[in-house]
Amino acid sequence: MLDLSQGKNIRLLVIESDEQLTEQIYAYLEPLGYVLDSATSGMLGWQRAATEAYDALLIDVMLPGMDGLTLCRRLRTESGSEIPVIMMTSSESIESRVLCLNWGADDFLVKPFDFLEMEARIRAVVRRARIQHSSRVLRWAGLELDPQTHTVLCGGKPLRLRPTCFTLLARLMRSAPGVVTRKELELEIYGDSPPDSDSLRTHIHLLRKALEEAGKPLIKTVSHVGFRLENGEEK
Repeated sequence: MLDLSQGKNIRLLVIESDEQLTEQIYAYLEPLGYVLDSATSGMLGWQRAATEAYDALLIDVMLPGMDGLTLCRRLRTESGSEIPVIMMTSSESIESRVLCLNWGADDFLVKPFDFLEMEARIRAVVRRARIQHSSRVLRWAGLELDPQTHTVLCGGKPLRLRPTCFTLLARLMRSAPGVVTRKELELEIYGDSPPDSDSLRTHIHLLRKALEEAGKPLIKTVSHVGFRLENGEEK
């Protein structure tokens, strides 16, 4: 339910050591409704990208410590992340661009770039990812959710959920093990018109109860932030 025409509520992580460029990106995207986080090194970017929920990552190739290409490859191979990645590179060579794509990036920007083009590319990779995710069967910790047939299997057995609980579970599974904020969940089920009452709490309670009764106490509350799915082995 994101308004991709204006970047509304797209959550983006900017991994860039040049603080001035990061400030310029913030200044351009925040007025368009983007929700931004930043990291100044590859290791900090790795920690955030591997544990939090983002719609896209903007990564500079030249980062202190772990470089951007290594970070991108680790996200793909070690954490299995499918978050769209746009690499920022200072090289205009075809070899550099091909390298970015071969190491797991979805797109690239050559510095210095126009912010209008940057924003268009971000919207494009997010749009493609959401289209793919909307029809893909999701799997996590013994759960299998099929968006097209609107069914959930828990350990191979059908799990019946109310429509709103199904929508919430799908959103949590797409971001697992990352945290999904309360605002993001409200946007998922209500769009831009959430009710005045805290009905999200009720729906989360019903979903948590259904999963617990099926032997899957997976939903963890992250205080003052939102919710995430555990892998079934965490305590």
